Amino acid sequence: MGQHHGWADERFGAVADVFARNFDEFAELGAAVTVFVGGRKVVDLWGGTADGPSGRAWEQDTVVPVFSCAKGLVSLAAHLLAQEGRLDLDAPVGRYWPEFARHGKEDITCRMVLGHRAGIPALDRRLGFEEIAAWTPVIRAIEEQQPLWEPGTAYEYHGHVFGFAVGEVIRRITGLTPGAYFRHTVGDPLGVRAWIGLPAGEWGSVARLVEAEGRPAMPGPEHLLTRIVTMNGALVFPGLDEPHGWNDPALHAMELPGAGAVASASGLAGLYAAAVTGVEGGERLLTPDTVTDALREVSSGAGWLGFDAGARWGSGFLLDSPSFRPMLGARSFGNDGAGGQFAFGDDEFGVGFAYVANRMIGHGDARANRLIAAVRECVGG
Repeated sequence: MGQHHGWADERFGAVADVFARNFDEFAELGAAVTVFVGGRKVVDLWGGTADGPSGRAWEQDTVVPVFSCAKGLVSLAAHLLAQEGRLDLDAPVGRYWPEFARHGKEDITCRMVLGHRAGIPALDRRLGFEEIAAWTPVIRAIEEQQPLWEPGTAYEYHGHVFGFAVGEVIRRITGLTPGAYFRHTVGDPLGVRAWIGLPAGEWGSVARLVEAEGRPAMPGPEHLLTRIVTMNGALVFPGLDEPHGWNDPALHAMELPGAGAVASASGLAGLYAAAVTGVEGGERLLTPDTVTDALREVSSGAGWLGFDAGARWGSGFLLDSPSFRPMLGARSFGNDGAGGQFAFGDDEFGVGFAYVANRMIGHGDARANRLIAAVRECVGG
C-alpha cells in the first residue's frame, strides 16, 4: 500500500482498497481506519503525514482532534449509568442537578438534551476561554439560561451545551467530570486511546489539523449557528492555528465534552466494539436493551434553524440515515466530527468502526461514507 501501513483481513480487502484510493482522490494528508467485527480487529490501517510542517509520519497510535465524536463518549457514559439504574434518562435533569430546574427548564429531561430537544443550543452569557476551561462558569450559565423554544417541541444541534449539560449530570451522580468518568470506567480499563481532556504525556502523538480549501464559511458572529459552534466566539471555528484554535494543546487539555475529544481510529473503533460485542472475549458494555433504548428515534428532519434535514438522532447518537450519515442498518449508532471523522457501532453485525483524518474537508464529506460502504459490502449488510 505504498505510504500506507497496517493490515486488513483478506475478507476486508475492499476497505483497504478504498482507504488507499481516498489518498489519491481526496488528497488525504494523514488518516486511519479501524474495524472490529465480533470483538476482533479485522482492519487497522494508517498512513500519510500527521504533522505537515515537521513531516512527522502518521503512526498506529497517532491521535487527532475528533470534534463531536466526543458526544459518543459522553453518551456512552450516560447510558452506562442508566443501565446501572443510577440515571433515569426520562427524569427531569433537576432530579440530579437541582439548580438547573429554573427559568423554564424544570421539565427538561436528560433524553431531551441527548436528543438535542432541550431548547438550549447556545448560551446567552458570553464566557472567555479560561472560564470555559474552568467548567463551573459554563454550568452557572446553563443554570441561568432560558430555553429558546418550549423544551421537547423542536430540535436543534446542541453543539457544546450537550456535553456540559449531560456532563454535569454525570458529575452530580459520580463525582467525576465526564472526561474523568469515561477514563475511569471505560478508557483506562480497556486501554482505548480516546480522551476528553488529553494528558500532557500524549501531546506529542497528536496529529496537526489542516483545513482543506473550499470549506464553506461560517455565517456572521451573531448567527445562532456560529454562536452554537463557537460558544459565542470564545472558541474559533474552524480556526486551527490562531490562539486557542483546534491545534492548541490548551484546547486538547481542557474538558470540552461536546466537541473536544482527541482519539485514534483504533481507540474509537475499540470503544464502539466494546459497547456492542465486547473486545477479545470481554463482556459487552451495553446490553441489547440499552442499545435498543439508545436507538429509539428522538429527533429527525430539519432542525430549528432548518439545517441537517436528513439527520436522525437517538439518545445521544446519530442513527443510520441514508441521506445524511449512512451506516449499516437499524442497529447502527455513532457520532461524526467536523473534520470528517466518524465512529459507530452496530450490534446486529457486531461492528465497531472508526475513521479519523487531519485534513478537514467539510461536514459529511465522502471519505468515511466510502469506507463504510466497503464494510457493509464485506459483512453482507
